[in-house]
This record gives sequence, structure tokens and C-alpha cells, in this order.
Amino acid sequence: MSEKQEIRLAGFGGQGIILSGHILGKAAALFEKKNAVFTQSYGPEARGGSCSADVVISDDVVHYPKVGRPAVLVIMSQGAWTTYGQSILPGGTLILDEDLVTIDKDPEGITVYRVPATRLAESMGKKIVANIVMLGAVGALGNVVAYESLKNSVLSSIPAGTEELNISAFDRGYQYGVDLLKRMQANA
Repeated sequence: MSEKQEIRLAGFGGQGIILSGHILGKAAALFEKKNAVFTQSYGPEARGGSCSADVVISDDVVHYPKVGRPAVLVIMSQGAWTTYGQSILPGGTLILDEDLVTIDKDPEGITVYRVPATRLAESMGKKIVANIVMLGAVGALGNVVAYESLKNSVLSSIPAGTEELNISAFDRGYQYGVDLLKRMQANA
């Protein structure tokens, strides 16, 4: 990871976007001893409105908590793509839920990964863990924090009694990301 990295996760209320940002920041701060700042933004709706979670991770002091041009942009809704799609840093990484987000053309100079996070969660019988599936994929594809740090942060952030489901979702997303990288490298 570079000295400072800005990450934005965006979707709609009810997807667990805010929790995902919290888990990511916690992984960096508590399990990797980095400086991390997490901010959130959401519309007035309890569910269904737009929301985003911004995480700034740095080896040094974080002087400004807001993300301007994220190096890693995670998009889990079409509305989030419309709002934040153009904000990604040139040369950055875009990770999107391929069943919920359609883009006409991949942005030039951006690495794009399509992850069926919601579909993978539904195949587990629990659509509610799509955010954790996506976090696993981010762990494999985003070069943000180490696998163990992210996994430990998931475990310390979820309700008691849901550990098995959430770690299964996390591992499914992580493995999907690892396999996707292998497929893309083989086709390069």
C-alpha cells in the first residue's frame, strides 16, 4: 500500500455500506497500526437512499478526512455510479457489483473489476451479507489492507451469532477476487 490511500464505498441505504467503511477503517487502524479516518454520508431516507463511506488510510497523520479522488472506488448501486463514477483517481481501481451496476464503457486508465456480490450473497441464502462479500473482494483486489486484518475486523464488528455466515461471505468474496485476478492475468 502507498503512504496514503483514499477509498470510497458507495451504494444505497440498507446495503451495509457504512458498516463496510467502518470495518475497512478499523482493519487499517487496529490491525495494521495505520492512521485511518472514516466518514459517512447518506440521504434522509432510512433505506434506499444514497450513501457512501470514505476511508483515508495513511502511514502518517491524516490532515483531511474527506476523500476527493479515491484510488479505490467500490460501487454497489447504479445511483452511486452516477454520483461518484467520475471521481476515481486516474490509474485507480473500480470494483462494482456487476448485477446492480451497468456502465456503458470502462473508464480509460482505470482497472475495473466486476464482482457479483449480491448474487453470491443470495446464493448463500442471505442477501444481507452482500457488503461482506464485497469487502472480501476488496481485500483481494484493492491492495488496501491485508486479508487477516480485514477478516479480524469483520469478526470484531458483526453481531454475535453471525460469525460463521459473515466469514463465509467474506471468504467467498475474497476467493472470487483471487480467481478473478488469475483469469484476468491469464487473458492479458
